[in-house]
Amino acid sequence: MKYDSIIETIKDGEIVIPLYMYKLLPSLKISVDSFIFLMYLRGKGNMTSFDVPRITKELGVSDKTIMGYITELTGSNLIDIKVIKNDKGIMEEYISLDGFYEKIGLNIVSETTKEINDHKEDMDDIFSLLEKEIGKQLSPMEIELVKAWKESGYSEELIKAAIKEAVANDALSLRYIDKVLYNWDKDGVTTVEDVAKRKKNYRESKQEKPQIIEYNWLDENNE
Repeated sequence: MKYDSIIETIKDGEIVIPLYMYKLLPSLKISVDSFIFLMYLRGKGNMTSFDVPRITKELGVSDKTIMGYITELTGSNLIDIKVIKNDKGIMEEYISLDGFYEKIGLNIVSETTKEINDHKEDMDDIFSLLEKEIGKQLSPMEIELVKAWKESGYSEELIKAAIKEAVANDALSLRYIDKVLYNWDKDGVTTVEDVAKRKKNYRESKQEKPQIIEYNWLDENNE
């Protein structure tokens, strides 16, 4: 597709390329020109009349070029040419984008599944650490509490730090860990670095200060 034709077509509003679909381009394994043509077809709806003269006029390219896009897209199972009888009983050809939308659907499912699995792996790591320290398998209620920590925005590192805090204080229970996380959040502690800084400040505040003895030299009872 000629560069000038692309620019003019986009200016006319014939082609809209959502960012999400643009990110799909590598997985579609088609040329950029065919992808732009695909977005043009998408703008026409799921089923658009296979009217090559009209398409060539709108895009400013040759019939041969359009057929090249059609061949590549059908070969990639992104579009299909369907013959449908119109209201007058005449058979007409339409370009269907069912294959393209199916591809998008599969991609969304794949990405969602990956996110769920990644999230599950993170939680499994925390579950394993808790069960190891507590010495028993977590109950369904305890599992939900741990999930709530993550959903509340606590990072995996911060949750693990809270577990270590509970172990260090010989108070290993999910209720205690929950209280630690709550207090940290209230004090603006959001990272393990913040935890270390908080501990340091606490230790320094607990250090004994030199005792100053006041001595009255004029009082004879001091002897």
